[in-house]
Amino acid sequence: MEVLHVWGLRSRAPFGRDKKKNITSTICQVLFPTRPAMSSQSTAPVRRGPIGIGLPVIYRVFFLLIEPISAAVGAYYAHFRPLDYLRLTHAESAPTSHSDIPLSTTIVLSQLANLYFFFALNEAVVLRSTADLRVWKAVLFCLLVGDLGHLYTVRQLGIGIYYGVFTWNAIDWGNIPFVYAGALMRVAFLLGIGLPKTGKAVSKKN
Repeated sequence: MEVLHVWGLRSRAPFGRDKKKNITSTICQVLFPTRPAMSSQSTAPVRRGPIGIGLPVIYRVFFLLIEPISAAVGAYYAHFRPLDYLRLTHAESAPTSHSDIPLSTTIVLSQLANLYFFFALNEAVVLRSTADLRVWKAVLFCLLVGDLGHLYTVRQLGIGIYYGVFTWNAIDWGNIPFVYAGALMRVAFLLGIGLPKTGKAVSKKN
């Protein structure tokens, strides 16, 4: 009689073909464990993964409605009304007519419109479709980086563009204070301000 040890399992049976099969089976079970089958009596799947949260109304309204709509408006002006877009951005350097807009500028404005539209879809579709808090924070962090970059792009208009409330035109209100508001909302969300501490599903009413 032989005593065999396989990861703490002992057997005192004669060493034969059946024993070799048992040892092989034991090794395979140790190295490649299989998940137990779900009981047929189980009616609800086990919840795994991240737990969502209940969002305050202000976050839902701003991120799922107001900001996507404003981004879509920006996309419309950049692509379909490029002359107005350029004049509102910097009237002194803008072309005098639509035919005077360089082809390269038209292409760049269309690409900008595409990015605005992509921005709108990220919030209106991606955020609306998930209850995963990690996804919300990841998307909003990326958009926060975009906010900082957007503010940086208007630096050549002078430092006054960042606080000249009485000189802002329609596009300036979208480029400066609205971006301030979006950035502050994202920072507040990332810091957990106003978010409940209990694990609840993210509401997607809007």
